[in-house]
Amino acid sequence: MLDSFYYLAGSPGPSGFGSKSTAEQVTASSPLPLPSLTAIITGATSGIGAETARVLAKRRVRLILPSRNLKAAEETKARILSECSDSQIIVMPLDLSSLSSVTNFVHQFQSLNLPLNLLINNAGKFSHDHAISEDGIEMTFATNYLGHFLLTKLLVNTMAETAKATGVEGRIVNVSSSIHGWFSGDMIKYLGQISRNKSRNYDATRAYALSKLANVLHTHELARRLKQMEANVSVNCVHPGIVRTRLTRDREGFITDLVFFMASKLLKTIPQAAATTCYVATSPRLSHVTGKYFSDCNEASPSKLAASPTAAARLWSASEIMVNTKSKLVFDPNNGLE
Repeated sequence: MLDSFYYLAGSPGPSGFGSKSTAEQVTASSPLPLPSLTAIITGATSGIGAETARVLAKRRVRLILPSRNLKAAEETKARILSECSDSQIIVMPLDLSSLSSVTNFVHQFQSLNLPLNLLINNAGKFSHDHAISEDGIEMTFATNYLGHFLLTKLLVNTMAETAKATGVEGRIVNVSSSIHGWFSGDMIKYLGQISRNKSRNYDATRAYALSKLANVLHTHELARRLKQMEANVSVNCVHPGIVRTRLTRDREGFITDLVFFMASKLLKTIPQAAATTCYVATSPRLSHVTGKYFSDCNEASPSKLAASPTAAARLWSASEIMVNTKSKLVFDPNNGLE
């Protein structure tokens, strides 16, 4: 009850920021050398991602905007340049639901010989209709989690090298959701069930919750591995808050409109929703803070399942198999994962 009051009131937490803080406010006084940073931001063509990109560009961060919709990405770039004319912005093709597209994007990015300081895994989708990716994985999971898992895996050495060369800590931000706590049960078994072409067990909300839980578990396990590597790179995940964005594009209509109208007092604006991402990406208070979950620009507690090291390690093992184009092996009951 008290947490709800603080949320509605926008009361600042230990960080000095709260639910009403905006992305511009949380980055306004950051002493990090932002003009020297390069950031990749997925899902930056609308909503929270677009605001994250705009604010970081305003702080003179060089931006790489990967997108499946290049026209929308170019429009985002044009809007940012109209406000920040000296911004450095590169648009590149990327379809996160396709592992081959992720690999091609990384090869193209690395050919530019640019440093990489920030990786913001923001892109997400919530689809009512059941669909399977070209790699045989349920589409929401493939887009929200598995594509980002591979993207991060292929870029983490570049980030470690950049951090070593510059002395500036690299930061990875995974955008999750408090909805991750809605999932319970066996993750791998359920993923196997909904990754079949004709799934009778598909529930769009549960599939979304699964993907967001995977984001949190990925954060914990990656943090552990980065420490083992002794890399000067941190990784944290964030709950941006409840905000109406294009994430609900598949559920537009009277009912959706009515629900969001009734809940309007609880919703964040997009600048407020982008605040936690920008705070975790840039705040000097979070130097060498890693493997944590943030909400309203302050550290919070994820669900019990999301905090399980065993679940995180199991998901990582399954993900390694899936990105090696052997997704069917993950769902084999004889492999010890299911």
